[in-house]
Amino acid sequence: MKKPPSIQRPLESDCIYEAYYSRTMAFGDLLETVGSTGRFQIVHVTLLAIPVMMMASHNLLQNFVAYVPSHHCSPPTNLSQRPLSPEDTLLVTVPLDKMGRPQRCQRYASPQWHLLDNNSIAAAEELSVKEVELQDCTDGWTYNMNERDSSIISDWNMVCDMRSLKQMSQTVYMGGVLVGAFLFGSLSDRYGRRMLLIVSYLLMAVSGTCAAFSTTFSLFCLFRFGCGMALSGQSLNTFSLIVEWIPTRVRTVTGTLAGYCYTVGQLLWALIAYFVRDWRWLTLAVSLPFYGFFLVSWWLHESSRWLVLNHQPEKAIKNLKSVARINGRREEGEKIDLKVVQESMQKEMSNSKGTYTILDLFKTPTMRRMTLSLAAVWFSTSFAYYGLALDLQKFGVDMYLIQIIFGCADIPAKLIITITMSRFGRRPSQAGALILAGICILVNLLVPYDQPIMNTSLAVLGKGCLAASFTSCFLYTGELYPTIIRQNGMGLASMMARVGAMVAPMVLLGGDYITWLPGLIYGGAPILTGAAAMFLPETLGCSLPDTIQDVEDRGKGGKPQKPKDSAAVQDNLIKQVT
Repeated sequence: MKKPPSIQRPLESDCIYEAYYSRTMAFGDLLETVGSTGRFQIVHVTLLAIPVMMMASHNLLQNFVAYVPSHHCSPPTNLSQRPLSPEDTLLVTVPLDKMGRPQRCQRYASPQWHLLDNNSIAAAEELSVKEVELQDCTDGWTYNMNERDSSIISDWNMVCDMRSLKQMSQTVYMGGVLVGAFLFGSLSDRYGRRMLLIVSYLLMAVSGTCAAFSTTFSLFCLFRFGCGMALSGQSLNTFSLIVEWIPTRVRTVTGTLAGYCYTVGQLLWALIAYFVRDWRWLTLAVSLPFYGFFLVSWWLHESSRWLVLNHQPEKAIKNLKSVARINGRREEGEKIDLKVVQESMQKEMSNSKGTYTILDLFKTPTMRRMTLSLAAVWFSTSFAYYGLALDLQKFGVDMYLIQIIFGCADIPAKLIITITMSRFGRRPSQAGALILAGICILVNLLVPYDQPIMNTSLAVLGKGCLAASFTSCFLYTGELYPTIIRQNGMGLASMMARVGAMVAPMVLLGGDYITWLPGLIYGGAPILTGAAAMFLPETLGCSLPDTIQDVEDRGKGGKPQKPKDSAAVQDNLIKQVT
């Protein structure tokens, strides 16, 4: 292992300079020794990324499980004076609305037999505007299940006065994601990423299975709440296990590839939903794979970086040696011992003493500014994203086709954001994605509803920008927060995202009164928080911070000075591991 060459400190960033001379890079040196991009990293990232594909299915389950079929009041049970065809029964029992379609939530108080004599739709339309006594659907509803075989809407009659329950089911699910972000974020910083990820897989499998066999809407919501909690645990710990086992130079690409798994999952989700038309079987189909993920996840290695900073260096050494063997560097791995780890990460271990909570995210000026800005960014990204993605029926396009289009939009969006993050930096990429998404949503308000192609195109562009923003959020947040409190930071950010996702369905209800109001709110929020993103520090090319002091030093913007003993430290480490 050669000594790093002397370099000129680049004008655009202090991070490359710090990578050579800061002692906080010691774990990166150990990772390079055991093979930073070898066979282990490929298998490790693959096993973590595959379950990400199924996350899209649970996040977007609402679109197909809660499909709202066309419906009208069922005829009175005592309607037996004459043998009637279904068309004639509908004609004499249900009035027409202004669009000439059967009303969904009212019927005639008594059958209008004279309409059969006239046998005229025009007569029915004329009668619908007169003062005729109407009543609610006291005998239930008749559903036209042309797109789906069943849904929770048709099974539990969540229409008319009960139609808000559809949005409630998604809000409850996102509430579970919110609670899971808080719970798993704090627990994984204390008990480790791997064990909490294993628990998340099992919780998702069991909760999803129980949701599929729910006999009431209340039970369905309860188990979907559990699915939401599991999804938070999966997303938080998956990303941390990925970034803490790979070197800085490939972090952007690896994080983006993991994000593409979610994109592939959206396309796979549309395919599954197309062939599985019953909501119970569909819920079961996207939950059963997590039993397999649960079994495979026992092979995963706990983050050695986390183990060292939580005073478990023996386990960290065991994992590093295991990684070295898998990567074909057994000899180098055997030379790593407790003394090497303690000397190389002495500063980080001394600064990580004590217990950290979510309150530590607000204690210092840089952490406080960073946390507030990230909270706004995550909230608006999720708020606008789910406002668009969970209302596919409004576009007037085949719901399976629009799901595929929305999924395909993520492919170029994530590629572009990867390029801009690597070339121009994280901060301008994050802000630009949010602002452009907001502009697309606001412009869409000016497009007439009779132009579905233009409406859909702008929505797809806006959704793509929000998907790019999500990709940037996950990578950027993981780079900003230090290792000792990274999961608390990711947990808080995820909590704000879930608050946005919980609020998003409720805003859709406002469209029943002011049609343009949801679009105005969905578009305005990303633009405002895009400005907030400009208060975040830049992390392009920077090593992962391990302590809060590392974050404060970076936030002050001072020029890093080469430590007097840096050469000795580097030489000592090199001698012991080579």
